[in-house]
Amino acid sequence: MKTVIDFLSRLRENNDREWFNRNKEEYREALAAYNAFAAELIDEISKFDPDAVPLGIRDCTYRIYRDVRFSPNKEPYKSALGVYICRGGKKTGFAGYYIHFEPEGEASQGSFMTSGVYMPEPFVLKSIREEILDNGDDILKAIESANGFTVCRERQLKKNPAGFPPGSPFDELLKLKDFYIIKPLDMKYITGGELAKRAAADFRKTYPLIRILNRAVEYAYEENGML
Repeated sequence: MKTVIDFLSRLRENNDREWFNRNKEEYREALAAYNAFAAELIDEISKFDPDAVPLGIRDCTYRIYRDVRFSPNKEPYKSALGVYICRGGKKTGFAGYYIHFEPEGEASQGSFMTSGVYMPEPFVLKSIREEILDNGDDILKAIESANGFTVCRERQLKKNPAGFPPGSPFDELLKLKDFYIIKPLDMKYITGGELAKRAAADFRKTYPLIRILNRAVEYAYEENGML
């Protein structure tokens, strides 16, 4: 993935259409590497998670072009790319596996991988919290078994959410507004050989958590007539 990181690094310093058009061939090479990686990662994850079996590249990848219509940031291109593999594809709201490629830098969050759900709908988040109360020990065990990952707490409540009184041994999990675990990735990891196989091996450790979360997501969708 060095080709992708190198292109994104240059794009971040030259984020305008004129530069992009002059360097279209470099972009095509980076895109080809990105798509090839995504296809291989889908294949590797499908070996342990059957929800990945029917997915294609377009179900799991994102365009580099930004929608600037309602954003104060008018840069036309993203300086990061990611792959999100989950049941039904990236737009379904199911828990899944995400890997993010972004050049390191002062204003950068860098590259990382996550497993879980980000910004779930309120009715889905409620279902996940109910799952925590019912099966919190299994969730903690699943988190613990995902060596190298930690719970992301960037967005969480200061107090327990409404309807979930304090006093549960799982209060800190109930306060989360997103529910995912994260592992930072350095350049050695990103540019090393057999990245898709190594990333899938890491994601495999998070599969027990994904199964529990998707049980809650599926229940929420069924309750709301969405399945």
